[in-house]
Amino acid sequence: MSSNAARERAAELAERMRPLGPIAITRFFGGAGLRLNEVQFAFVIKGVVYFRVDTTSRAAFEARGAKPFSYMGRNKTVLVTRYYEVPDDVVEDDDELCHWAARAIRIAKEG
Repeated sequence: MSSNAARERAAELAERMRPLGPIAITRFFGGAGLRLNEVQFAFVIKGVVYFRVDTTSRAAFEARGAKPFSYMGRNKTVLVTRYYEVPDDVVEDDDELCHWAARAIRIAKEG
């Protein structure tokens, strides 16, 4: 998925999450970041949506089979455990998407 396609996907998600407030789309490496009030809480890379997690919320993602964001580093795969892929059934349901996004926003604001 190109960065343009990632931005389009992020814009579609932002529209569906409009009840949470005005979500800005930003450049984020080869994808697109999603920000609310200057706080990034999610991103889209290669067609996958990732939300910010903490120790408590991570368990809900893992229970649904979600994986952390990862990329190939110089010599090994790097796991970024602060962001997990959002389960497909959550992405497909606007109410669930907003519920999970609200939690990711709160976590991102807390730092």
